[in-house]
Amino acid sequence: QEQLVESGGGLVQAGGSLRLSCAASELTFSNYHMGWFRQSPGKEREFVAAITRALGDTHYADSVKGRFTISRDNTYRRVYLQMNTLKPEDTAVYYCAAGSTVTTIPSPGMTATYWGRGTQVTVSS
Repeated sequence: QEQLVESGGGLVQAGGSLRLSCAASELTFSNYHMGWFRQSPGKEREFVAAITRALGDTHYADSVKGRFTISRDNTYRRVYLQMNTLKPEDTAVYYCAAGSTVTTIPSPGMTATYWGRGTQVTVSS
């Protein structure tokens, strides 16, 4: 059974907004840091944002800082990614992830243990 299921992707014009959601099951949600990654065709998967399990501290890739907001709801076992002022270069498959390590040096990141299957986000110019 899938443990992380993303939803909310779609097609949007540049400057628009989307909200991604990730529902978790079969794992103790509050024990994990949660994050979002993305992968564009021909590129490696890259870190987008993470939120820590206890304090809810947030960390973002420089490319999305100020435009994207990650949040979590431990009661309903969900993590969200609010994406504003979208750009064509944000086009990618977005993956939800759960992990036990969040790093800040040399740059923000997260080591993922569980992955969702991804949801496509396409930003048209």
